[in-house]
Amino acid sequence: MSKQIIVIGAGPGGLASAMLLASKGYDVKVYEKQSYIGGRNSELCLGEFKFDMGPTFLSMPHIIEEIFAASKRNMYDYLNLIELKSMYELIFEDKKLVMTRNQEQMREQIESVYPGNGSGYDRFMKETARKLIALTPILQSKMDRFIHLFQPKVIKAVKDLEINNSLHDVLSRYFNEEELKLAFTFQSKYLGMSPWECPGAFAILSYMEHAYGIFHPIGGLNELSKAMAKVIEEYGGEIHTGNGVKKLWIEGKTVKGVDLESGERIKADDVIINGDFSYVMTNLVEEHQLKKYSTRKLEKKKYSCSTFILYLGLNKCFDLPHHTIIFSKDYKRNVEEITNLRILSENPSIYIQNASVTDPTLAPKGKSSLYVLAPVPNNFSEIDWEREKKSFRKLILKTIEQKTGLVNIEEYIEVEKMITPSNWEKDIFVYKGATFNLGHQLSQMMMFRPHNQFEELHSCWLVGGGTHPGSGLPTILESARITVNGILSKDRKEAVPVAPLPAMGGL
Repeated sequence: MSKQIIVIGAGPGGLASAMLLASKGYDVKVYEKQSYIGGRNSELCLGEFKFDMGPTFLSMPHIIEEIFAASKRNMYDYLNLIELKSMYELIFEDKKLVMTRNQEQMREQIESVYPGNGSGYDRFMKETARKLIALTPILQSKMDRFIHLFQPKVIKAVKDLEINNSLHDVLSRYFNEEELKLAFTFQSKYLGMSPWECPGAFAILSYMEHAYGIFHPIGGLNELSKAMAKVIEEYGGEIHTGNGVKKLWIEGKTVKGVDLESGERIKADDVIINGDFSYVMTNLVEEHQLKKYSTRKLEKKKYSCSTFILYLGLNKCFDLPHHTIIFSKDYKRNVEEITNLRILSENPSIYIQNASVTDPTLAPKGKSSLYVLAPVPNNFSEIDWEREKKSFRKLILKTIEQKTGLVNIEEYIEVEKMITPSNWEKDIFVYKGATFNLGHQLSQMMMFRPHNQFEELHSCWLVGGGTHPGSGLPTILESARITVNGILSKDRKEAVPVAPLPAMGGL
């Protein structure tokens, strides 16, 4: 009889785990509280307009390719990926940069806009390539014991962890212009962190984009979730949406299965948790059953920022790149207000996705789907979003009009949806609305992060941004591979292979 696996949550980490295990012959059942699959990587439809709910950047697609191959499937049979030759446009106070992974063009543009910094870009690419090679084995293997910190691959990578340097410190080695430093450090926002606090090791984030490119799946990044769900069902796995887990079924310190909100109790040999880590541990587990991650201790952890998002269906096509990032005039102040002061900024930074310029499937002809995001404080701030959301929305749209030249946006809005930190917490079950999960300070990384084989409960495993190696779609998929290999190892089955980094340029 096949071993039974329950996956709580149909986010990308849970779906990847379920896909890999189903392909290995396990009896897999996924239970999802929402009526849709994908978690934060789901599709959001407003009439004829389609959006990604959360992630919109796809980098390192070779990881997806490997996970599909390990499931005996070809990624290209399920996804149509388009590479964005112009990855994104950065808008500063009086300058613009169009980022590309064509190194010659990138160097020339840097020299044109910021003379004397082209050689710094070359050094950054060369030195960070080595750093990524050194750090990749850590990101691809479990880190749940002190002894793992003393493995040769970790000791070899200690220098590259940049323990005493922030991300901003690291980029200051390469560029003398503050705006250029920001151009290669804003990726810390993928972790919900400040570049002045984010560990320097995460310089690999911008390198990965410049080395391997940015891609868009036709239909949106949510198509990845749909593709993995399809493979799960092809192997006989089950995905139950609108069927949430009320509690973990725990006897002693062993998870025996789950109690569903419907009242049904389902037994399993192993349970994989893909729900938001702190939300799950404060809602699906009784307080007395945890010590290290009790409710009181979870409240004292460090968490990422949150996000304010507008999904706008417009009856006009705007001349705007696929990805645009508008930097606050005082970016450091803006980040400080988000992460430490926990107040709403009067001069926010804004990300805009205008994916309709690449993908005609997202909106009717002559119309467009515009995704607008501003990083904001998480709900430890106690901001009253019911009171603030209208004025903050107005500020966001006004800033876009001033910085991009898109005038009178309000006139073209046919449909609209807003997600605030309050919505993230109440409707999407994200602890304190911290969209990018637990913070990525070194004190909460590697073995100091909740372990993939959860340390407080037996037969319980974690995937997603709340476990090792951390947030961001590529690392979440790596968490699935690590967790699945842990289960396969326990059951003495052949591991999911981990390929070496492909040559720069990706696919």
